[in-house]
Amino acid sequence: MQEYRFTPYFENEVLHKRPYLKKEWCIQVVENPMKWEPQENNRFRFWGRIPELGGRVLRVITLEDKLTIHNAFPDRGFKP
Repeated sequence: MQEYRFTPYFENEVLHKRPYLKKEWCIQVVENPMKWEPQENNRFRFWGRIPELGGRVLRVITLEDKLTIHNAFPDRGFKP
């Protein structure tokens, strides 16, 4: 099993702004994405549907190692 980490930005800002998010959901999306793609600055975007969020799609951003989670938010504009 992979060892996931979370940036200080995620711990201090993201969870503060979105206290309903769970780290387990973020890991679930990274491990089983509906879609993923590279992003600028050597980061990666992952999308996954979360039943506990009413079936909404969660976008998770990782650093280049794909193990360090930096950001996460419901993606209202997701298009597969």
